[in-house]
Amino acid sequence: MVSTKYLATGCSFRTLAHYFKRGDKTIGKVIAETTEAIWNCLQPQFLPVPDNEMWKDVAERYQELWKIPNYIGSIDGKHIRVKKFANTGSRNFNYKGYFSVQLLACADADGCFITIDVGDLGRNSDGGVFHSSRLGRWLQSGGLDLPTLKPLPNDEDEIAIPYFFCADGVFPLKSYIMRPYPKSTLTNKKRIFNYRLSIARKSVECAFGMLTSKFRVFETPIHCSEQTVISIIKCACVLHNFIRTREGKMYTIRNMHAVQNIQLHHQVENVNHNVRTATGIREYISDYFMKPGIPSQWEHTVQNE
Repeated sequence: MVSTKYLATGCSFRTLAHYFKRGDKTIGKVIAETTEAIWNCLQPQFLPVPDNEMWKDVAERYQELWKIPNYIGSIDGKHIRVKKFANTGSRNFNYKGYFSVQLLACADADGCFITIDVGDLGRNSDGGVFHSSRLGRWLQSGGLDLPTLKPLPNDEDEIAIPYFFCADGVFPLKSYIMRPYPKSTLTNKKRIFNYRLSIARKSVECAFGMLTSKFRVFETPIHCSEQTVISIIKCACVLHNFIRTREGKMYTIRNMHAVQNIQLHHQVENVNHNVRTATGIREYISDYFMKPGIPSQWEHTVQNE
């Protein structure tokens, strides 16, 4: 009760101490121990290490909901506001002007967390956090058991493309991570690619939003030791997945007439891309999106060139 009330309301230890008739230090110890216990109990079932079949299920769900093929998750970081930790100087002071620790997360199409990495310094960028995270190291070493290359649906060329994550512009462009084109170089084809990528990328933003709305502890600075803060964040993430899976309302399939493949009047250049490079893969996917497009994407993205 103590920990769930703290997570749900974010009230101070002193308020909880008055409510439960316990000392402040006792409340702090209870929260530290129970949040760690909840994580250890729920993590194997609700935030397991992904395997090959799980990645395929995530990709199928993205294709079903948003018509984005070979897509296995959205990656982004979130600053969790904290009170300054003792004897840490400015290492957790971020560019937004407050102290924080980083939550790097990958989410699926329904806003559930697939992987999380918690505790990096608030002063570090999302890209730097990704490079030093377990997710980044596993992807670099090929240790995440990702599915093998697969042609995109209804692609006449039948060129095998890697499964990939998407992220915003601060993350690196890799064969397994697609990021938007820079605004300074946009053409209609690139605008459409960015638009389609933003549709997929919103799942991790929605996951962060739902996490904060459920657990009000993230609306104010958390005043705990660094290890307890990490336990609180991990506990909240796995509880988010538990609630989302057991009682949450999953996204429904969009109106099917709006996502069926249609014949477009825009001519796509027949260009051979080197799909062994990250840049070539992004160009190939951009051309693919020009063929079976969602009708609404044209009115929202295309400009006269």
